[in-house]
Amino acid sequence: MPNLTIDIPATLADDALLSFDTPAIAKDQLNLPGPDFVDRVLAMTDRSQNVLNNFNRILNTGRLAGTGYTSILPVDQGIEHSAGASFAPNPIYFDPESIIELAIEGGCNAVASTFGVLGATARKYAHKIPYLVKFNHNELMTYPNTFNQIPFGTIKQCWEMGAAAVGATIYFGSDESEEQIQYVADMFHEAHEYGMVTVLWCYIRNSAFKVNGIDYHSSADLTGQANHLGVTIQADIIKQKLPTNNGGYTALNSGDSSYGKFDNAIYTKLAGCDENGKGGHPIDLCRYQVANCYMGRSPLINSGGASSGAGDLKEAVTTAVINKRAGGMGLISGRKAFQRPMGEGAALLQAIQDVYLDDAVTIA
Repeated sequence: MPNLTIDIPATLADDALLSFDTPAIAKDQLNLPGPDFVDRVLAMTDRSQNVLNNFNRILNTGRLAGTGYTSILPVDQGIEHSAGASFAPNPIYFDPESIIELAIEGGCNAVASTFGVLGATARKYAHKIPYLVKFNHNELMTYPNTFNQIPFGTIKQCWEMGAAAVGATIYFGSDESEEQIQYVADMFHEAHEYGMVTVLWCYIRNSAFKVNGIDYHSSADLTGQANHLGVTIQADIIKQKLPTNNGGYTALNSGDSSYGKFDNAIYTKLAGCDENGKGGHPIDLCRYQVANCYMGRSPLINSGGASSGAGDLKEAVTTAVINKRAGGMGLISGRKAFQRPMGEGAALLQAIQDVYLDDAVTIA
């Protein structure tokens, strides 16, 4: 048994998550994470040897090295949420070196950040921990605020600083999504030519996805389809919010409205819900996301979410248990870690990692 830092059952919001074992999609249909994931799954693709090398480097760094799971620290909030708002709780993170130090101290597989943060520290740290350069962002200086992801640099810059991977966000469902899909697909192709791993933040964004007071931006069906589009443009890893509900397609096709194409079997056969997408176990909802990642051929990592203070540890561990038991490859958690003192942030990251190190937390 590895040296764990927390008692997982005692930390969970609901320890019944550990006993759920009747998923709608059986685990033997999935391409599950493991120490041999690159040899077993990724090596069968059209990715180059250098991409395989960098993927293996990510999987063999930090406390989770050799397990096939990942724990990534993402700090792009200086642009995405404004530096002042993001770093006010802990101003040391205005300094990019503190971000890298937290990722190393926390035992992460990689650190994801901006051209500025990673470029400012590359010669000191890029050979010590895999760099994941997030190359597009939603800048929040335009008034009134717009919601668009625009490139902040080039793929060659990422390669020149020694990055192992690149990342991007697409706001699927937004007015700008078609343009984003096209340029991100082109930049991912170029990144593969340079031998870098590609990671896609598959977020959805449209005010119409809020129906009758219910927000479907994190519904399993809509986020699952976003994942499927992300894998289609050759994202090697999919980042997605943990699903909190289901039935987005049903809601968007109510009354006189019509949206997309869907089948009620999405809910009844594939996610353990009723025909309207109601109900469903959290692990089933997350597994539907994994299924849309080509049954895990492009692994799913879930985001850690915003910091809520005292409840962060319980929320982070709960998310990690759902992700692991659903067949995901890990968590990418930032604000819960860097918006507190470095020692506490590192401990929270290690608590997340404990879930993936604990053999008692099994695939459902």
